[in-house]
Amino acid sequence: MGRTVLPLHTATAIYYVRWSGDHGLRFPGSYRAQLAFPNAVVIDIAGDGSFQMNVQELATVVQYNLPVIVAILNNHSLGMVRQWQQFFYDERYADTSLEVSPDYVKLADAYGAVGLRATRPEEVRPVLEQAMRLRRPVVIDFVVKMMENVFPMIPSGGSIKDMLLA
Repeated sequence: MGRTVLPLHTATAIYYVRWSGDHGLRFPGSYRAQLAFPNAVVIDIAGDGSFQMNVQELATVVQYNLPVIVAILNNHSLGMVRQWQQFFYDERYADTSLEVSPDYVKLADAYGAVGLRATRPEEVRPVLEQAMRLRRPVVIDFVVKMMENVFPMIPSGGSIKDMLLA
């Protein structure tokens, strides 16, 4: 699988963008970024399926008090896989539903992290601001519709000129 990585650095932020659907690798990468740049605000934006691939790493960020924020886009599915099935496989959905999922707020608490939840768009900013003020491990459960899609998206074998924007 090809990789597209675009690291951008500023005095207070690190942006790490991957378009290849690397389920589970963002969370460990985020706490490594936090170790390298301890004063930066590090936010791992992940789907619920991706986060579940390495949820045990919450123990690491709590043990070392790394103030990583995990922002889960919780659509109760393997969202990128479902989205590919929607756009490129005539909506033939197979094995992408995560109808049985943990309560991420309770899970964060069980590990000793802070758990927050936003279910409406107007809650997003206050929840993010609260998470950034805490400077400790935080998991935010952003509940979204199952059929909500993420863009941009590059089809398999395509190039940036084939990018889907909506």
